[in-house]
Amino acid sequence: MSIKSRIRTIPHYPRAGIMFRDITTLLKDPIGLRTTIDAITERYRAEKIDKVIGIESRGFIFAAPVAYVLGAGFVPIRKQGKLPAETISCDYQLEYGSDKIEIHADAIDKGDRVLMIDDLIATGGTMESAIKLIQEMGGNIVECCFVVDLPNVGGSKRLRQQGHQLYSLCSFDD
Repeated sequence: MSIKSRIRTIPHYPRAGIMFRDITTLLKDPIGLRTTIDAITERYRAEKIDKVIGIESRGFIFAAPVAYVLGAGFVPIRKQGKLPAETISCDYQLEYGSDKIEIHADAIDKGDRVLMIDDLIATGGTMESAIKLIQEMGGNIVECCFVVDLPNVGGSKRLRQQGHQLYSLCSFDD
């Protein structure tokens, strides 16, 4: 079963020239969803992951069940103002603007082995900021995992050039 074949492409959304990769078609397909979660968990089963980070919001969909299967904790990284306790934050650039992400200040223990998960990597700005937060807290990032990579946008290349390990289940080159 091809995960890529379960992802719908919507041309010119949210603006002209953008080819939006819609994972809702993958999520509604029970086989597609199970195959995606199984593929991710199988890759990290022997890694002794302490925490799985999910990037708001679609990263949560994949990170929580992966954390459950791996016997790890799930930690959300959220947009500004969404977490109730003390946070640390980082500003970042999006494909369509800028924003700020936050994590609870007590979410990562020094030395934790951390798996980062998001649905898609485009410019890489969100993940780059999330990596900074985890490293600032003393976490050791095992890998950054994505369902979809858009390599022509440049984010995966930039993160690899910074020395980060990345893995994607599929990519769209157009």
